[in-house]
Amino acid sequence: MKFAQFWRSKGSFSGILKQVERFSKFSPSPLSMKQFIDFGSTNACEKTSFVFLRQELPVRLANIMKEIDYLPDKLLSTPSVKLLNSWYSRSLMELVDFLEKDPDDKDVLKNFTKTLVNVRNRHNNVVPTMAQGVLEYKDAFGVDPVTNQNVQYFLDRFYMSRISTRMLMNQHTLIFDGSVNPAHPKHIGSIDPSCDVVEVVKDLDRKLCFLFHCCNTNISLKLSPCWKRLTAKNPDQPLHIVYVPSHLYHMLFELFKNAMRATVETHETSPTLPPIKVRISLGSEDLTIKMSDKGGGVPLRKIERLFSYMYSTAPSPGNGGGWVAGFGYGLPISRLYAKYFQGDLQLYSMEGYGTSAVIYLKALSSESVERLPVFNKSALRHYQTSMEADDWCMPSKDPKKLGKNEMTQ
Repeated sequence: MKFAQFWRSKGSFSGILKQVERFSKFSPSPLSMKQFIDFGSTNACEKTSFVFLRQELPVRLANIMKEIDYLPDKLLSTPSVKLLNSWYSRSLMELVDFLEKDPDDKDVLKNFTKTLVNVRNRHNNVVPTMAQGVLEYKDAFGVDPVTNQNVQYFLDRFYMSRISTRMLMNQHTLIFDGSVNPAHPKHIGSIDPSCDVVEVVKDLDRKLCFLFHCCNTNISLKLSPCWKRLTAKNPDQPLHIVYVPSHLYHMLFELFKNAMRATVETHETSPTLPPIKVRISLGSEDLTIKMSDKGGGVPLRKIERLFSYMYSTAPSPGNGGGWVAGFGYGLPISRLYAKYFQGDLQLYSMEGYGTSAVIYLKALSSESVERLPVFNKSALRHYQTSMEADDWCMPSKDPKKLGKNEMTQ
């Protein structure tokens, strides 16, 4: 492995490499939202959770650590990525220590929970740290198409892996630490078994509108007045699903923020600002949230760029404003949250008019199954391929002249 030199200098390389090779041979075991709920409510057993997590967490960590090694050497050598490597290696070894421990020993279970808290806290800044490493690489060496393709593929999988490991650790620590969040007594860990999507939207709207009012702007969300009629199953049924409110909140916050900013900038000379409209529909398979603004839109060629980690229009980091402020990672991370439980996030834009963002979530908890990266030969091929010649002709900015003399040349 390329980070062998780094860990050999620490005197712990052989042990770490051995464990990475050992656990990366296994594929992660994805859980459904229903399994999370059933386990946390009727079948909550700390011993069972411990036995599962002491094997599953090392598997998920080792799988993504194998992929880290296929990043460009110069990216691996940045201070930020070296630091990140040290976090992952240390966490892996701490979890492996519990493999032979007695699950019937209450002290072992207690120490395991403490270790999960320590691991989770150690990884709090994984997203901005990796983003800083990418920025260090871009500033020093620039970006080429092959690197851009490989880094995009890797970061989608890397950040999805992080979402999944934090989900597992949060569920265990929240359920078995012996306390209940008084604000959300019915939550099972971080999951709301009856998440009221409309209330989440309204709560976020109130908070963001307050911030915008403080900035002397006047903009508000406008929920579709017929939102109840958009419930396909039952016209009077509330829009409730089993979901993680913090994930939904993160996605909606990013979309609201972008829509409000675009609206204010596009209509800065207007006496009034057009509302941002939200429609929510619950069908037999999907719960869909559509947010539409009149913020001027973006051209088609820029849509996919908005989800690129290597391309950002955001200001330089370090100016505050959130955990990924300045890195332009809000949209790609939000899409990963949607995809984590088999949903999606898509943008549809009309340049000169506005943009519609659509979040798709699974309506049934049994179908909301974790989407997890696994390291195998198929994944490896993504890092070994190079950019091939395009088999579609590229438009030229200087069309050929089609006069008689030119045609005969």
